[in-house]
Order: sequence, then structure tokens, then C-alpha cells
Amino acid sequence: MRYLPHTPDDIAAMLRVTGAGDLDDLFSTIPLNCRRKKDLNLPEPLTEWELKAHMNALSEAMAVAPDYQVYMGAGSYEHFIPETVPCLIGRSEFVTAYTPYQPEISQGTLQAIYEYQTLTARLLGMEAANASIYDGASALAEALLMAARITRRKKVALSRLIHPMYRRVVRTYLEPGGHEIVELPYLEDGRTDLSLLDAIDDLAAVAVQSPNFFGCIEDLKTAATRIHGQGGLMIAAFTEPLAYGILKNPGDQGADIACGEGQSLGIPQAFGGPALGMFASRMKYVRSMPGRLVGKTLDREGRKGFVLTLATREQHIRREKATSNICTNNTLCALAAAVYMASLGGTGIHKLAAMNRDKAEYLKKALKEAGFSVCFEAPTFNEFVVKFPAGFEKTYLRLMDQKIVAGLALAPYYPELSEHYLLCVTETKTRQDLDALVKEVSK
Repeated sequence: MRYLPHTPDDIAAMLRVTGAGDLDDLFSTIPLNCRRKKDLNLPEPLTEWELKAHMNALSEAMAVAPDYQVYMGAGSYEHFIPETVPCLIGRSEFVTAYTPYQPEISQGTLQAIYEYQTLTARLLGMEAANASIYDGASALAEALLMAARITRRKKVALSRLIHPMYRRVVRTYLEPGGHEIVELPYLEDGRTDLSLLDAIDDLAAVAVQSPNFFGCIEDLKTAATRIHGQGGLMIAAFTEPLAYGILKNPGDQGADIACGEGQSLGIPQAFGGPALGMFASRMKYVRSMPGRLVGKTLDREGRKGFVLTLATREQHIRREKATSNICTNNTLCALAAAVYMASLGGTGIHKLAAMNRDKAEYLKKALKEAGFSVCFEAPTFNEFVVKFPAGFEKTYLRLMDQKIVAGLALAPYYPELSEHYLLCVTETKTRQDLDALVKEVSK
């Protein structure tokens, strides 16, 4: 996209039309005490080449360089990305923020979204998927609001093993609307304690993450059976959709809504963003789904075409009838996920998921043999919790100096788990990397 600055003559012409004497007059409605009185203290301008050199120097000073060994997951995962992904999403036809309202000029974008929806529905075992949401946290919050609309109830139950940041976003969304949030504790094996559900009346939904924040695989089927018996909906959340390459998908386990983060499907970590909110549900609830859906149809001449089939957001319909105030979706990230899933195929996703699990199990076993305590007995996917000896903070900092990030400390999120660390292993780590980590933490 070209950058076309306004010339002084352009500015003068616009001021004449608006009747303003100068640019400052355009801001006359802003009180003087709210305006900056001095010019910005900006450095001298740089040439393009000087600017590139400056940015390269800044990148070399970043906290985590490419040669770091990072064993931290917790909702953002390091995976190899096939070259097909950046190659296709970098095409000019896709790199746009344009919303495809006009199908006659948007067939490529609409078809790409349709393919993403199809692949997402298959991965999650659901009947319908929307055209994506901002991220996993907002997807979960929207799922709970959707359940409240369907059941006409205001009380929801959240597993305490859902990502802590997701739970904070849920409270931000739901509490101002008068919704009651009940948190379910966790058991000694690292899974959610579902026994409390029987004592909670009028639940709109229960949300359980699997694999959960500790990496443990939850019993979604039991949770679904219990909540359905009370007339509520089962919401399966996730931060690592790759796990469903080897685990039973949420749909097969009775979930009514499946939602979560799709970053690990071909999207770089990029220091925290952008991300992709994946969202799917049973077809009978589709009209209560937030966001928008792309569908396939035929025109008057019988030719196949793609259109926005459902758009129940306030930008399209009356606010009081809208299901969500989400104004856009992450189309480019959704396209990346679609290209990634199509590139690997079902067999590739299965093999990659198995590799992630196997490498994590290798590290888990090695740490046990080195004398460290792996805390929870429930099966895990590519993350698990280890309790290190008191004073491990010094070892952690020493490893940082050696460009090794030895997991995530859980104490800030779970105060009862001091000296506990969440470690993650993906296909990017070799056996030599894992052996080196065990050797270093054992010193």
C-alpha cells in the first residue's frame, strides 16, 4: 500500500473547505490543559538504510533471541511452520483488512474463510464453526455469553484449571452483566473436581479446558453428562488445538461449544500476538453464535459461490438483537491456520501431535529419574508441572544467562504451588536439547 502524505497545498485546500484557519483550529473543542504545548522530542530523521540498521540493533537486544531454548508454553506454543503458510498468506489478495460484504468481488477471501471453518469443525468434531474471533480468551467469554442466551440462565461454572488470563477476561465480560461465576477446584491428580456440579443449581454452562493449564487431559465426557443432566451446556476450552490430533475431539465427548486459541496452527508466537480465536458449536445453536459464518451456495446460473450466510453482530443488525459486539475477525490468522491444517492433513497432524506428546514424556521421565517431582498423575499432552527444590529461582536465572528458559513459575497464578514450574516441549526440541536441560537443572 502506497503512503501518500498531504502536501501544504492539500492541507490549505481542506482548511478552506472546513472553514478552519489552521490545523490547531481543528482541535479547538479539546481543552487547552489536555493539549500538548511543546513539540515532541523526536530524533533526527534517518534514511531507510539507517533505520533498518537501527531496527536490527534493537532486535539483537531483545530478551529472547532466536537461539534461546524456551520450555514455556502456557497458551503460546513454539512450532515449526511449513513454508507454505507464509508463502500463501503473504499474497496481496489476502493481506488486507477488507471485510467481504460484497461477494461478487470477495470470492477468494470468502472461500478461504469457508475452508478454515470446515477444517476447524473437523478438528473439533463440531457441526459449525464461525469465521474466527480475536483470541482464545475472548472466544471463551463469548461462548459463556452464548450459553447464557440459550439457557436464559445467569450462572456459569469455570474450572480453575482454565488459563488464568482467560478466566480474568471471562470476569471482565460477564460480571458487569450480572452473571454469577463459580470456580471449580482441582484434584490431586491435576484434573478438575466435577463433584461440586451436583450442588449448583441453574447453571447455564460449565467450561473445562483440555488439555488444561497444567497440561493434564480432562474427562470432558463426564463433565458433559453432568451438565446436560442439569439442563446446561458443556463448553470445551483449549489453548493447544494440536492435542486433538491424538485426543478425542470435544464433539465426540459431548461438548456443545468448543473454543480456544489457534496460535499453534501456523501462527508465530511473535511475543504474544496476533492470535486466533477458534469457535465451533452444534448446528442447533448456530443462530446464537457470535461473529459471522461464511456459507456455500449457487447463483442463478447454478455456479458455486461463497457468501456471508450469518452475521449476528451489531455492525450488521440491530444492537438489541445482536449476539456479540465483536466487529471483526482475524481473517489472515484464520487463513494461516487453514493453510497449516491443509498442509499437514489429518495424518500429519496426528503424527505431529504424537511427536509432541512423546518428547514431553521423554523429558518428564528424565526429570523423574534425576530426582525431581512430577506433580500430577493425570495423563498430559505437551506440558507438565514439576516441583523443583527450594531456591530454584537462582538456578532459573543462571539458566537464563545460558539462554535457557526453564518453564513458567506457577506461584503468581496458583499461590499454593510455590517452587512449581510448568514446562512445555514441542517438536522444535531435540533429544540433545532435553538432555542438556536435565543436566543443567540438576547442577
